[in-house]
Amino acid sequence: MEAALWYVLTGTRGGPNRVRILRAVAERPRNANQLAEDLDLDYKTVRHHLDVLVDNDIVEASGDDYGAVYLPTDAVRDHWDTVEEIMEEVE
Repeated sequence: MEAALWYVLTGTRGGPNRVRILRAVAERPRNANQLAEDLDLDYKTVRHHLDVLVDNDIVEASGDDYGAVYLPTDAVRDHWDTVEEIMEEVE
């Protein structure tokens, strides 16, 4: 899990936005539209990053497709020290 976190959050061009999304859903679960508004990002950009985060078991969706809210997975919460280390490096 730690290798996946470092790769997805720092090893790719979209890493900083993924960190912002992960931080936002860790504060409280949100849907893609709320994330786009709260983070001042394009909706399609948020959807893309959420897909990457879901594919890598970093966030999970709860609810139906359109209104689904996202939250960190249990695996990520178990490695939250690593996430905080990454967040400090990205900022």
